[in-house]
Amino acid sequence: MDLLLQYGKVFLVGGLLCVVGQLLIDYTRLTPARILTGYVIAGVLLGALGLYAPLADWAGAGATVPLTGFGWNLAKGVRKAVAVQGLLGVFTGGFTAASAGLCAAVLFGLLAALLGKPRDKNG
Repeated sequence: MDLLLQYGKVFLVGGLLCVVGQLLIDYTRLTPARILTGYVIAGVLLGALGLYAPLADWAGAGATVPLTGFGWNLAKGVRKAVAVQGLLGVFTGGFTAASAGLCAAVLFGLLAALLGKPRDKNG
C-alpha cells in the first residue's frame, strides 16, 4: 500500500504541473517555449528559497522529473559549488549538477534521430 501511495503522490504533483502548463497554453498568449523557461526559472527560485526540496522529498519523481526539478537541480548545484569553490561555483555548479541529465538527453536524442524514420508532415 505504501508503494501505491507514493505513485499517487508522483502522479498528483506531476499531473498538477502539467495542468498548470496546459492552462497557461490555453488561456494566455505565452508560447510553449516561454512556459518551459518559466518552469525552469520557477524551479531555480523555489530551490533558492528552500521551498522546492520539501516538495521533491514528498513527491519524488513527480517533482524532480519535470522542468521545475531541473531548475531546482541547477540551484542546488550552484549552492553546493559556491560553498566549496566560492564565486567560481556560481559558474560551474549548475553544469556539474545537471551534467548527467544533459548528457542522457543528448545521447537519447541522438539515438532517436539515428533510429527514427523521418517523414514529411504534409504527406
